[in-house]
Amino acid sequence: MAEDAKTVELVRDRYAAAALAAGAGNADCGDGCCGGGAVAASLEVGLEVGLAAGSDVFGAALYGAEVGELPAQAVLASLGCGNPTAVADLRPGERVLDLGSGGGIDVLLSARRVGPTGFAYGVDMTEQMLTLARANAAKAGAGNVEFRQGRIEAIPLPDAAVDVVISNCVVNLSVDKPAVLAEMHRVLVGGGRIGISDVVAEDHITPAERAERGSYVGCVAGALSRSEYLTGLTAAGFVDASVEFTHEVAPGMHGAIVRAGKPSAPVAAACCAPSELATCCEPDAKASCCGSATAAAPAACACR
Repeated sequence: MAEDAKTVELVRDRYAAAALAAGAGNADCGDGCCGGGAVAASLEVGLEVGLAAGSDVFGAALYGAEVGELPAQAVLASLGCGNPTAVADLRPGERVLDLGSGGGIDVLLSARRVGPTGFAYGVDMTEQMLTLARANAAKAGAGNVEFRQGRIEAIPLPDAAVDVVISNCVVNLSVDKPAVLAEMHRVLVGGGRIGISDVVAEDHITPAERAERGSYVGCVAGALSRSEYLTGLTAAGFVDASVEFTHEVAPGMHGAIVRAGKPSAPVAAACCAPSELATCCEPDAKASCCGSATAAAPAACACR
C-alpha cells in the first residue's frame, strides 16, 4: 500500500508539472509523462505543421484538425495515446465523463459533439490540471462542461449519472484498475458504454517486461495486457468488450481502443392499480394467476 501511495504521488507530481508547462506555453514535462520529452518536443513541431495524424505515438498529433479550434494550452497538455471522443461515437444530447481529463482537450471536444443539450464532465486528481482545464473551458466558451477533482478509483458522481465514459491513456496510471473499471460501470446508465484509449500489452509481455519498456508515469509499466483488460471488464459487469490495437508505442506494447457496454436495466414489473389488486385474483392464488413477486416488484405489486 505504501508503494501504491508513492506511485500515486509520483503520477500527480509529473502531471502537475505537465499542466504548468502547458500553461506556460510549452509541452515538455520532462521524461516522466506519457511519451516523455522527445514526444513533447515533436508535438510542438506537429502543431506548427498542422498536427499531421499518426506522426507521433502520444499527444495531440493523434487528433485531427478539430483541435486547431481549441485553446493552445489544451492542445499542449494532451499527452494521451488516442482520440477517445471519436472512439466513443458521441451523439447529441449525451452525458459524457472523461476520466483523467487533464487540460480538458477531450472534455471540450466531447462538449462540442454532444451539443448544447448534452453535457461533459471531467475528473482529475491534479489541482494544476483542473485549473488549466477550467481556464481552457472559459477561453473556449464551453458552457456545458464541468471539471471535478477526484480519483478515478472513486469517481465523484452519483450512480447512473452518464451515458458514456471516455479516457485517454489514464487507466494504465491507476494503482487499482479493478476499482476504476467498477466505478465506470457504476456511473453509467443501463445501456451506457465506454470508449477508452489506453496503452495495452500483448498477452505474452510479462509485468516485468512492461517495466523494462517504459516507466509507470510514462504510461507503459502499469499497462494491462489485452486478456487482463477483457477479464477485468467482464468481472466489472461489462458486456461486448473488445480491445483493438492501433499503433505500437514500445515493443509488444500498443496504443489501443477499448470498448464495452453496460447491460440495459431490466424492465421493472408495473404495480397493479388498487382496483386490479382487489379483482385480478384471490389473495391466496396470486402466484399462480398473477405471477410471482420479484425484487423489482414486491408481493403487493405481483398482479401481472
